[in-house]
Amino acid sequence: MKLNLKAIALTCAIMWGGLVFLAGISNLLLPGYANALLQIAASIYPGFDVSGTVGDVVVGTLYALLDGAIGGLVFGFLYNIFSAKFSK
Repeated sequence: MKLNLKAIALTCAIMWGGLVFLAGISNLLLPGYANALLQIAASIYPGFDVSGTVGDVVVGTLYALLDGAIGGLVFGFLYNIFSAKFSK
């Protein structure tokens, strides 16, 4: 069975982007909430900071959407390669 690369990329983008978005919004409403997760994201994504502003939530979400899509695409691509190799 082959994975649809567009579908897996979009799914991972929405999941990871949604998680960072919800963590960022939660951090705005309840300062300190999900701070560890957002600090990790800030250490990876240039230009993203955990300063508690809406702009940072948007920047982090956009980075996470792109990162999730690329990660999902790589995962699906590797899965399809190994699935074809080991299914015979």
